Amino acid sequence: MTFFTRSLVNIFRNKTRSLLTMAGIAVGVFAVVLISTVGAAGTAQVSSTLLTMGVDTLLVQASENTAAAVLTESDADAVKTLGGVADVMPLMASVTEAKMIDRRLDTYVWGVDKSANTLISLEAAHGRLITNADTSARAKVCVIDEAFALETYGRSNVVGKKARIFLGGKFHEFEIVGIAKSGLSSLQNMLSNIMPNFIYIPITTMQSLCGRVTYDKIAVKLSDPNADAAVVRRVTQKLDEIHETTDGYECNSLLSQKQQLDGIMDTVTAALSLVAGISLAVSGITVMTTMMMSVSERSREIGIKKAVGAKRRTICAEFLTESVAMTVLGSAAGIALGLAVSFVGCTALSVPLVLNVRALILSALAAAFIGAVFGAYPAIKASNMRPVECFRN
Repeated sequence: MTFFTRSLVNIFRNKTRSLLTMAGIAVGVFAVVLISTVGAAGTAQVSSTLLTMGVDTLLVQASENTAAAVLTESDADAVKTLGGVADVMPLMASVTEAKMIDRRLDTYVWGVDKSANTLISLEAAHGRLITNADTSARAKVCVIDEAFALETYGRSNVVGKKARIFLGGKFHEFEIVGIAKSGLSSLQNMLSNIMPNFIYIPITTMQSLCGRVTYDKIAVKLSDPNADAAVVRRVTQKLDEIHETTDGYECNSLLSQKQQLDGIMDTVTAALSLVAGISLAVSGITVMTTMMMSVSERSREIGIKKAVGAKRRTICAEFLTESVAMTVLGSAAGIALGLAVSFVGCTALSVPLVLNVRALILSALAAAFIGAVFGAYPAIKASNMRPVECFRN
């Protein structure tokens, strides 16, 4: 019979005590696994939402401190020729009001062109998106997000309905040609209390109604998201060169902001996991208590083994293996329970389950380490017992 098999037999000599000890280990591991899995799923969900918003996109705008700095169509064409730039889209934006079926709602109007579906992952759930024909004709058509449609009509498909948007000092009637399901809409749903609804119209129409020929921003899609710093320098230098300005343009990298957010979430998850891990360390005291009681109860068995020639290291290894086996079984139960609860929760919330494999491995190793550390003293004590003392006890 191997050490491990003998250890399993010895563990379940006193089933109640052993199960309670393993339950303490399982609870600690369960907490660590649940927190790490929820943290990984949350980070992945936020990252996914940011990616659909165009996190691999730079937003270029003129600095408020430089009057000569403006953004025009020729600037957009010049930026598109730079290395590392995959696509360019001019943008206009305005926080205003919109009317639908006599309801006035705060809204964020975006002036876009046909590139919106690639730069901000705009997707039509119903109808269509803004086209070149709309831009060329300065058509009064719009695409609204699903949240806007549900809030006003109670359904998502309202293609063909009318929306009145306040631009240039008065309300203008637009035909709804599409319902957008995009990363921006996802974020709006998550932050519905603080973020207004979104409406997308042709950028030329917005320029015409607002009496402008310039743009508010230029969205620059990167060929390689990891080269954002180099592209930022090229873009700002090019625009400063065209308009003969110095530091006249600001370029915001959404990717760097995403990385900072990921770092913050990872730190929070690690901190919470560490707090949960304290309960796992405390359960080590229970392991030591259980093993000490086991040594006391099996003193005659230890004496007999020593009397027939069992070595100290053999006795020590047997009790140490028993301690580690107990914590490993408890950690396996905790990991299984943590994954099961995480799966049920993610399924209920329609969120993809993301496993933090590193946390799972560390939890199992930590449990085994605790079993070895807290089981060492009882094992050494058992190995040092003399046969005469064992039989006297």
